[in-house]
Amino acid sequence: MTATLIDGKALAAAHRERIALRLTEARRLGRTARLDAVLVDSGDSASRVYAENQRKTCEALGIEYRLHILPGGSGFDEIAGRVLLLNHDEGVSAIMLHMPLPEGIDPYRVQRLIAPEKDVEGVNPANIGNIVYGHSSLAPCTALATVKMIESTGVDLRGKLAVVVGASNVVGKPIAVLLMRQDATVVSCNKWTEDLDRLCRSADVLVAAAGVPGLIRAGMVKPGAVVVDVGVNRVQGPDGTKRTVGDVAFEEVRQVAGWLSPVPGGVGPMTVAMLLLNVAEAVLGNGGGESPTSRERPSG
Repeated sequence: MTATLIDGKALAAAHRERIALRLTEARRLGRTARLDAVLVDSGDSASRVYAENQRKTCEALGIEYRLHILPGGSGFDEIAGRVLLLNHDEGVSAIMLHMPLPEGIDPYRVQRLIAPEKDVEGVNPANIGNIVYGHSSLAPCTALATVKMIESTGVDLRGKLAVVVGASNVVGKPIAVLLMRQDATVVSCNKWTEDLDRLCRSADVLVAAAGVPGLIRAGMVKPGAVVVDVGVNRVQGPDGTKRTVGDVAFEEVRQVAGWLSPVPGGVGPMTVAMLLLNVAEAVLGNGGGESPTSRERPSG
């Protein structure tokens, strides 16, 4: 058996059509979509390239994009001050904070300052809390992208065992909560989890989000399982060149899983699409609009 690929690029393109419709609705209501991004200059050209690609994607959908570049030596006060100014600017409908921040600055201290209704990355603790309580909210983009990719397989999560490897505050934990809201039985794993191989082999849905290249091998996957690889790791090959790989040993697992997302071309494009979807919903004043999981059922 060879796994069916979960094509993040194709799914993202389909979602962009929906985003365009939501933005058309916003314009009909006289509302302008504007995403303001804050980037502390680290001298790394990759950050600038990412921001420029973000600008092009926004402009293609009719979203105004403004990049605020702060000097590399900026401290907490300068970064927090810019976020607070954007919070109070009525022309700003969405705010995001590029990572990484300068050494010594805790991202949480800045993220918690972003106005919840403008927090399109879903990193403000208020928005993450709303996910737990089941309120419509702006969900963390990568978590939302992961669940949408699982949904795309057509697998009914109700009663399924879902194992999430990785428990970060803005990826692993929100993914686990969103899966719970789909009535899945969820096991959240971290670096202290014992017998990880056995837990993974029992999973109907396996999400790898630990940031460890090749952590998930074929022997850890239940035949026919849905496997979503959230890992993005830069590794050096034998020839000295660097490439991007996930947390899943792709070629091995592809021979066992029923569905598998690639890296690159999987969760990455969908995360961008979910960011833009959150922008559209923020413009419409929906605080995330629809439930973060479209097939959510009443609890109990």
